[in-house]
Amino acid sequence: MADNARAKRLADLIREVVAKKLQRGIKDPRLGTHVTITDTRVTGDLREATVFYTVYGDDEERAEVAAGLESAKGILRSAVGQAAGVKFTPTLTFVADALPDNAKTIEDLLDKARSSDAQVREASAGARFAGDADPYKKPEDDDDADDTDGIASAKDGDA
Repeated sequence: MADNARAKRLADLIREVVAKKLQRGIKDPRLGTHVTITDTRVTGDLREATVFYTVYGDDEERAEVAAGLESAKGILRSAVGQAAGVKFTPTLTFVADALPDNAKTIEDLLDKARSSDAQVREASAGARFAGDADPYKKPEDDDDADDTDGIASAKDGDA
């Protein structure tokens, strides 16, 4: 089993080789400039590599890019094998990255929270507290003065 550092280096190399090959070496019109390789992960035994990619476009373009990547898988794997120089070139699996969709969902939730905060801010603009300004009870001055005098005089008489 290979160490994690070697798997990480191989994953970085695969990401770079695949990105360069997609940019310059493959003439498939389905794989235009709107494909971005976001991440690559290699298993511990260096036999399988998962390449994550994003496509900026609609569902039709995403399907075309997925088909183009599947058809170019052999060319990309042989380019990785030439660049890596390992005994066994990992098999490549292409997975559409959900990062843009997740980012859009988070952005929508943040917009919803901002509008909710604005509504609460507008509703509380002229509001006041329900009780007094100082909600804590304070002892009255007259009762407090009598109790302290009695305690003080009892202590003086005992001593």
